[in-house]
Amino acid sequence: MFENFRNIGIIAHIDAGKTTTTERILYYTGLTHKVGETHDGASVMDYLDVEKERGITVTSAATKCVWKGVSINIIDTPGHVDFTAEVERSLRILDGAVVIFCGKGGVEPQSETVWRQADKYRVPRIAYVNKMDAIGADFHRVVEQIKKRLGGNPLILTLPVFEDEVFTGVIDLIKMNYQTFAGSLGNDVKETAIPEQYVEEAERWRLELVEKMAETSEELLDLYYNNQPITDQQLVAAIRANVINASVVPVICGSSYRNIGVQTLLDTVVNYLPSPLDVEAIKAVEIDTGKKMEIQPQDDITAALIFKIVSDRHVGKLAFTRVYSGSIKTGSYVFNSTKGKKERVGRIVKMHANHREEIEEVKAGDIAALIGLKDVGTGDTICDGAMPVLLESIEFPEPVIQIAIEPRTQSDQGRISEALAKISAEDPTFRMIYNKETGQTLLSGMGELHLEIITERLAKEFHVGINVGQPEVAYKETITRSAEHETRFVKQTGGRGQFAHVVLRLEPAEDFEFVSKVVGGAVPREYIPAVESGVRQALEEGVLKGYPVVNVKASLLDGSFHEVDSSEMAFRTAAMMAARECLKKAGPMLMEPVMRLEVTSPEEFTGNIINNISNRRGKLDSMEMHNSTQIIRGYVPLAEMFGYSTVLRSSTQGRAGFSMEFSHYEEKNIAS
Repeated sequence: MFENFRNIGIIAHIDAGKTTTTERILYYTGLTHKVGETHDGASVMDYLDVEKERGITVTSAATKCVWKGVSINIIDTPGHVDFTAEVERSLRILDGAVVIFCGKGGVEPQSETVWRQADKYRVPRIAYVNKMDAIGADFHRVVEQIKKRLGGNPLILTLPVFEDEVFTGVIDLIKMNYQTFAGSLGNDVKETAIPEQYVEEAERWRLELVEKMAETSEELLDLYYNNQPITDQQLVAAIRANVINASVVPVICGSSYRNIGVQTLLDTVVNYLPSPLDVEAIKAVEIDTGKKMEIQPQDDITAALIFKIVSDRHVGKLAFTRVYSGSIKTGSYVFNSTKGKKERVGRIVKMHANHREEIEEVKAGDIAALIGLKDVGTGDTICDGAMPVLLESIEFPEPVIQIAIEPRTQSDQGRISEALAKISAEDPTFRMIYNKETGQTLLSGMGELHLEIITERLAKEFHVGINVGQPEVAYKETITRSAEHETRFVKQTGGRGQFAHVVLRLEPAEDFEFVSKVVGGAVPREYIPAVESGVRQALEEGVLKGYPVVNVKASLLDGSFHEVDSSEMAFRTAAMMAARECLKKAGPMLMEPVMRLEVTSPEEFTGNIINNISNRRGKLDSMEMHNSTQIIRGYVPLAEMFGYSTVLRSSTQGRAGFSMEFSHYEEKNIAS
């Protein structure tokens, strides 16, 4: 059963053809009866209004299809760097990935990001070089880039065929035949002899393929050295084993838009990407004993991970879930071990983008959406109450950019909180904070496009009228030296008074830490959590500009209490006052987010680009040439990057592109 499952993601740089490829897959597997195009706003997988209007994917969409008896769960992910968390959470629960490259653009900046994310989760992958019909497409250049820039070990399985400079089909190096895709939508796959002018090239690459595989298998090595024939089945088995252990990346080519090579891609997915049985066992912790364990699909216990929450106006929360072992049935009770709550599963649906198909049960190795769970979030573990386990959660990058929004009318004020709560439940990289003093709501996200899409959704999907302020950078504050302060909080009222006395020390640290060094019960144990709570509250607003304070160790050194007048509230207040005084003495410092910037440009504009990066307080990291294209990498404060795309386009005649992602926080000179 498990052998006939594939859970795969489609990942790539923006505009490499992910959604177009997925649309063709749905058509060829019989799931749809016509092909939707992204540029017409008619694709199945881009179902949000903002996706249809912009022709880009902003949220990962799931679907399921069947090819040659194998069930394939597909997640089509966004390519824009602002939505990189969608890729992150998808890769966490997938067994394999198809990385799509543009035949002309090759390895583009976001290609590197998604490749690194796949490396992080050790996801086996195949590479599909798309858009081979484009002018300037170069299959072998892309293969070389996969090797040099991504550190992959590419294994060529198909070669492109051109007739009069027109891309007509592919040569399959396993079957050693020429495949063309006839009919109006490429349904009719024809296998013929390799064109004469390509025979020599095909034989050369077939030999390299055989030699590479022989190096990894004693059986094949013996056959190769003894000039014995190696069957297609033996070759496929060797490639599959090497893909699963992530030592090779099969590379095939095609043009999804021209309906060439997509069926070959499906064959490659089925033949080489792993089933749930082939991948490493998922790591878990047994809650009752704290013992670490590994969970296999065939284990009796139920263990599943919620990797995405979607708010649906008709059914409420949809909790997208990957089941690692056991099964979940409609109407059954499950235990959310992350939240420590028991919940009932109302319904289970298989998702086809935004269409739903009800099912009675979801089993190990499969992906489905659960309806009826109330208190769930991304990264929560769902399991059996009889044997509760906790799976490793999903880490997301911190948001680095802020905008301020205000409701236009009183009726908008009421709807805005509900709408933002729904978006926040869906998107783990989105944060919102309400500022009582200004009446503004601060939204934090991964980039300008991310926040633009959220404000569009508020207006169009939730019908909330808002005014939007300028983006602001999410600064943080920290301290540079150790400082101590003693606070005595005494408040006498008509009845019972308030008394708390604390001696607190703050010092720089790697992360927040709180320790109590009180001896002899000077501060009773029951008041220690209140002291920590007061310190945490004080650190929410720094003394320089009111930004959150990070990387601080707080130590409660001493104090005293009053038998009658002391309370948790008094100690919380005293700790807050002491922490604020410590912050003033401890050399407070502003920290700003710094982005890793990569600019791809023709060589003649290099000087202008480097000067511009320097003027933005940036630091150059590296430069390298690929053909006549210069790739410039560096680090620039986010505060200096607003409007950079317009400046870059105008200074390079629209020929340069860039991508950036959050790198780290570093000290900011307040004057700069």
